[in-house]
Amino acid sequence: MRPSGRDLSEMRPVSIETGVTKHAEGSCMIRVGDTHVLCTATIEDRVPPFVKGTGLGWVTAEYGMLPRSTTSRMRREATAGKQGGRTVEIQRLIGRSLRAGVDRVALGERQITVDCDVIQADGGTRCASITGGWVALRLAVNTLMKAGDVISDPLIEPVAAVSCGIYAGQPVLDLDYPEDSEAGVDGNFVMLGNGRLIEVQMSAEGATFTREQMDTLMELAETGVSELAAMQKAAASA
Repeated sequence: MRPSGRDLSEMRPVSIETGVTKHAEGSCMIRVGDTHVLCTATIEDRVPPFVKGTGLGWVTAEYGMLPRSTTSRMRREATAGKQGGRTVEIQRLIGRSLRAGVDRVALGERQITVDCDVIQADGGTRCASITGGWVALRLAVNTLMKAGDVISDPLIEPVAAVSCGIYAGQPVLDLDYPEDSEAGVDGNFVMLGNGRLIEVQMSAEGATFTREQMDTLMELAETGVSELAAMQKAAASA
């Protein structure tokens, strides 16, 4: 039995509220159970130096956790003078995941920055950030298309992510914190809405795993991402 009482293949309740900030070209609040992330997308008519002059667009991301997003207060990274290794790793993951679903030629030579701020954490913050980040990106691109700045849609497919793992010897979908902290195997699966893989992060957290178990987790992830992609489309078109 999972601590939450969910079935093995059951995700936490997911909601995506759009238009939650006044100034960003695209924004949403994604809630995956008790994990809540504010995602905003900002359009800029510039690109990094290594992209300038290529005619290609760029999508990047920043990620952070508020001090009381967890059970005890965390020190703001700004007061430490630098970002932690986990933060840097996660925001790079978000950026390259979102770029995998973008036709950068169609986007044109401009940059969209997706900011993901964790308001409350209960496991799966990077997955929620990617999923919500795509919705914010979708809304920002809609703004460009409505203005006629982009002719053809640069977003190929939704990009979503979900965690899967082995908890108490059983493969489970969408780990919350109690499961994540005790899972024998933990994995994050990033996919396009059509099921094509972008990135898989899997590790033994106390127990090794078989190819058969990995395949089972992949099937669970495909189910979860399919559900999330449908929610993303519905939220972005509302």
